[in-house]
Parts: sequence; structure tokens; C-alpha cells
Amino acid sequence: MVPPAVAETSAMLDIQLAEVKELFERELAGSSEAIMPLVRHISHFRGKMLRPRLVLLSGMAAGGRSALTLDHTVLAAVVEMVHVATLVHDDVLDGADVRRRAATINHLRGNQAAVLLGDMLISHAFHLCSSLQCQQYSRLIGRTTNLVCEGELLQNLSERNWQLTPEAYYDIIYRKTASLIETSCQLGAMAAGADEAAVRALAQFGRNIGIAFQIVDDVLDIIGSTRVVGKSLGTDIEQGKLTLPMIHFLTHADRPHRDLLMSLLESSDPDRIDHVRKLLQPTDSISFARNEARACVQRALAAIDNLPSSDFKWQLVEMARYVTEREK
Repeated sequence: MVPPAVAETSAMLDIQLAEVKELFERELAGSSEAIMPLVRHISHFRGKMLRPRLVLLSGMAAGGRSALTLDHTVLAAVVEMVHVATLVHDDVLDGADVRRRAATINHLRGNQAAVLLGDMLISHAFHLCSSLQCQQYSRLIGRTTNLVCEGELLQNLSERNWQLTPEAYYDIIYRKTASLIETSCQLGAMAAGADEAAVRALAQFGRNIGIAFQIVDDVLDIIGSTRVVGKSLGTDIEQGKLTLPMIHFLTHADRPHRDLLMSLLESSDPDRIDHVRKLLQPTDSISFARNEARACVQRALAAIDNLPSSDFKWQLVEMARYVTEREK
């Protein structure tokens, strides 16, 4: 049943997110006029603003409607800046041309400009975070940014490693994706003055939906439609990055099919991405990965089971369920 106050909460959340967007833009507004067209362009990459939403909703789920403070707005803008910076850098690493149906920065202005813009966003994120009194926030965001960078580097070093284990895969996706989502929930609870149990519960919630989110992203990279997903796909196959469906297939498929996948991954055939998709799409490796994502969501929901019932908690539950059912 939908709690009766959800519509009111959604409207309140929209107002808060508008303030986050305004702060995000204000922080970057002092940039050189030559840079501002690129700064304005990255507004296309925001999407549903999952991480800022989680900061705000976690704060309200832990402390109630009145728990939100200016700290939440600042922290929400900071995690979004870090996230957008990683998107800009990811597009360079993946050689992607499209992000949320808009041209990537590297496609518009080249890799060097994209890398430097991503660096600038990270720098502004820490500048903005330094305006807060609590240094624990800065330490946590700094630690998380370290993890994100480590995850991206580990993935880079694991390219064309056809023996990559599920454990190594999960370590990579925790660092590069789930850690920032975990931190978003943790920061929201901390800024609301929640007790340690609630902070841990929401951190576990964020960690698990973050892992689920990346598994689904990796599935969509194989079977998704560029038109629906709104970004360049097939980049994992093209760059030799093993993801959960491929790891499962190489472990469980019969020998001829395993050899076929290996030969396609090693091939320079321009059609290899389509061939890999046709090979994997009808197999249980795709459903296995989706089921793993669903299991992560169930662990996320179990983590916040003891939080008081509220429309804020209900929205967190709905966000978690959306993660595994999304097609983009």
C-alpha cells in the first residue's frame, strides 16, 4: 500500500533536489567563460539524481521530515559532483560517444578536455565540502573517492583477464560504483544525527543497491538497446572487461560455447559485439546475473527492516526495487 503522505514527500523531495541543482550550478558558476559551455553540457548527465536522492531520503528515513539541514543539501551536491566526474572519466576510458542521449565530453572536445573537466569537478566537490564544519564528512568522501579511483584502476588492470573470478568482479564493482551509493546513504543518516545502528543499516542498504545497480548496468551493456538506455553500449565486450554474465558463461557453458566466446573476445572483428550479444542473450547467464542483483536488493531491504515505518522508508524500498527492473 502506498503511504498517504508519499505525494507530499515527493513534492518536498523535488524542492530539495532543485536546491541541490542550484547549489551544484552555483559552485561551478565562477568558472571561466570558455569552460562554461562544457559545465552547462554536463547537466544532461544528471538523470534521476539517484545519489542526492539517497542522501536526502536516508536523512529523513533516519531522522524524520524535520531532520534535513543545509548540510544535506551540500552533501547531496558534493556526491553528485563526484558522480558526474566519474561519468566524464568513464566515457574517456570506454571511448563512449553518447551519455543520456547527449554527446559525451570526450566526443565533443576530446579526451584531454574530458579528463581535465572531470578533475575540475572533483576539485570543486572537495571545495564545496570544505564549507561544512564536520570534517568527518570530508574524510568519508575522500575515502570513497579513493575507492572509486581504485575500482576503476583495478578494472583497467583486469582487462583481458579471462580468469577473473566472481570475487574480484564484486570487489571492483563495490569500489567503483557501490561505495559512492553506500556513502550517500551513510552521509544522509549521519547529517540527520542518527544513531550508529541506523547509520550502519542505511550504509548496508546503499552498498547492496549499489552492487545491484552495477550488475544490472553490466547486463544492459550486453542486452540493452542504445535507444532505450541512452548511452553507448557494448563497451565491456569491446575492451575485454569481464562482467558477471560473461564470468558465469565461461564457468558454466559447454566447452564449444566457451571457446566461441573466448575467440570473439580476442577477435578484432568489428561485428564481435553483436556476436557476443547473440551468444549470451538466450542463456541462463543473463538471468543468473539479474537474480544476483535481486538478491542484493533483498539484502538491502533486510538491512533497513528495523527502521521506523514512514513514507521516506517506503520510497527507499521503491528505489531499491526499481534498480533491478530498470531497462536504462
